[in-house]
Amino acid sequence: MRFAIKLLISVCVISICAAIGRKLPTLAGLIAVMPLTGLIVLVWLYQDNPGNLSLMTDYTKAALWGIVPSTLFFLAAFLCFHKRLPLWIALCAGSAVWLAAAFVHQWLL
Repeated sequence: MRFAIKLLISVCVISICAAIGRKLPTLAGLIAVMPLTGLIVLVWLYQDNPGNLSLMTDYTKAALWGIVPSTLFFLAAFLCFHKRLPLWIALCAGSAVWLAAAFVHQWLL
């Protein structure tokens, strides 16, 4: 049941963001990258592992460094859209850049 609630909350956040994006794409972009997801994960991690501050520290450190691959994803997608490339090319380019950066992220951490 807890998994279903977590899944429902996650789906709601994404759906609300997509709905806002139709009218206010800049606000939706801000909401999508805000630490809302990280906050939810921290609460769930704490509930599942009360008092395990080492786990919380490791998660927040990885999330902090994880900003770099995510930023590179959006930069690559932005550049593709700026050049008027199709959606699938922008998503593939962004994903490839993110994947490469994610491997570096995991290697460093």
